[in-house]
Amino acid sequence: MSQRPSADLLAQMMALHPSEIDLSLDRTYRLLDALGRPQHRLPPVIHIAGTNGKGSTLAMIRAGLEAAGKRVHCYTSPHLVHFHERIVLAGAEIREQALSDLLARTLAANDGAPITFFEATTCAAFAAFADVPADYLLLEVGMGGRMDTTNVIDDPLLTVITPIALDHQAFLGNTLAVIAGEKAGILKRHVPCIVGRQEDDALEVIESRAARLGAPVIAQGQHWHSWEERSRLVFQDEIGLLDLPLPALAGPHQIDNAGTALAVLRQLGSGEDVCEAAMTNARWPARMQRLTMGPLKQTAPEAELWLDGGHNAHAARAIAATLDQLPPRPTHIVFALLNSRAPGDVLKPIAGHTKSLTAIPIPDEPNSSDPETLADAARSLGIEARTADNAQSAISAIVAEDPHARILICGSLYQAGVILRDNK
Repeated sequence: MSQRPSADLLAQMMALHPSEIDLSLDRTYRLLDALGRPQHRLPPVIHIAGTNGKGSTLAMIRAGLEAAGKRVHCYTSPHLVHFHERIVLAGAEIREQALSDLLARTLAANDGAPITFFEATTCAAFAAFADVPADYLLLEVGMGGRMDTTNVIDDPLLTVITPIALDHQAFLGNTLAVIAGEKAGILKRHVPCIVGRQEDDALEVIESRAARLGAPVIAQGQHWHSWEERSRLVFQDEIGLLDLPLPALAGPHQIDNAGTALAVLRQLGSGEDVCEAAMTNARWPARMQRLTMGPLKQTAPEAELWLDGGHNAHAARAIAATLDQLPPRPTHIVFALLNSRAPGDVLKPIAGHTKSLTAIPIPDEPNSSDPETLADAARSLGIEARTADNAQSAISAIVAEDPHARILICGSLYQAGVILRDNK
């Protein structure tokens, strides 16, 4: 199916970007008013903020609800391959014609006024969600929370905060406490908030805001617990104990994300069968995803290929923990990163797991880090490093020396999207 009509309209939206970014909701409310205030006509909303784990948690909640026969809308960002991924209507990605019509309608309502791409497309998504019946809307915050474009929902059914870490400091602040204050901005008066694992500084801020709003907090380590035991996931809350399969999503960090999703489902009254489906049916690409087909696998038929879009230190620690659990095997990293991020912060947690690193540019991305800069950062951490023009040539060079290597492509969701696009 051609992507051209919606791609042209998305480019028009990008061109409306204001000369200066002010973190406010004024432009969002203006456009929503012009669209007929769709934010007031949505199905019950579960609003999800956090630094890492939002998408995985959302995917597990969705899998459980859909197993229960519920119609579920989802809003996520960024997309990996096609913009359509961001808007899921009652279980299916928005179709090309519907997206093109929606974007044209939104552009007309905006009438040429300055607006960011995320603001415009989020308003468009709200219009789509309001027009299609569903039982729930799983709404992922774009960045922060308090001033995020998604934070125009006055009365969500639940709010959720996944682990908070340092990220987007230029916009959100330089300490966990300040960033937690931004994330906690999604809390609403008397609306329960499910809180995943947090550092003490972040949890204190969340609990303080919740107390002021009379919002019940249902927090990991206090009201619920999740852990792995004998290759099973055990979840315990005030209702009782669940003995479930491990999450389909790879990595020990998914035990925490699974717990958050299960806490949400229990709050909704879901039974054990629904909770089990949340574990076994969830799919979320580019999160320690095994690549088993496509040109890269043909290049390295005997190698073990993995893909992860994690791009901050917290995500890198999750990658390291996952590598710890895999059978021992030399691991070679193919690494790309945006130039807004400090490569040392991302590389340090995985340095001890890395036999070599090959730095590559992100295709067609003007803000890609220079591969030589990334290689130098790796060398400063004691990692043997080199550069390549792309993932294909990087992997070819690795398997020429070690046909049975474990190869992990990581550092950028943008790069992950390119890999998935070309390796279906």
